[in-house]
Amino acid sequence: MLLDDVLEFNRNFVGKKEYEKYETSKLPNKKLVVVSCMDTRLTELLPQAMNIKNGDAKFLKTAGAVVSHPFGSIMRSILIAIYDLNAQEVCVVGHHDCGMSHVNPTETMRKMVERGIPEETITTLQYSGIHINEWLHGFDSVEDSVRNSVDVIRNHPLIPKGIPVHGLVIDPDTGALEVIENGYSRGK
Repeated sequence: MLLDDVLEFNRNFVGKKEYEKYETSKLPNKKLVVVSCMDTRLTELLPQAMNIKNGDAKFLKTAGAVVSHPFGSIMRSILIAIYDLNAQEVCVVGHHDCGMSHVNPTETMRKMVERGIPEETITTLQYSGIHINEWLHGFDSVEDSVRNSVDVIRNHPLIPKGIPVHGLVIDPDTGALEVIENGYSRGK
């Protein structure tokens, strides 16, 4: 079982004091918050491509690097990083070949039913005003999605003036970064 493997490894990790090489402060050295996709290709590639070492930035991972709601958990985390953890810049990083650009809400709901979610539950949610198709839909353009997330953050009423909010797209094969929004060239 995967959990058993994780726990066995962890006992050895702690016993050998492997954690010591990762010791750092909870405050980000580069005063940066990075919102990126949860894509597995980015786990090590993105920090390396951005020259971010352990302790340099706060990383928030979400499907597609999408900030979908101005009062959701991603936005709350950004605000906490700014006000309580001394972050002074925000960077949204989407990527090419993102799974969110291929999400088919109808197919996803079919998979839900296959895995035991009653169709009645989905129907009830839809009749209750939950727009599941919209909620599950990803995006057609990663660049537009990054711009939208940057706008949600930049225009949030609780973001202090002067916080640069950048938008980038990374190539998951090479690590090449493309600037979509330069937060220095735009005010809040």
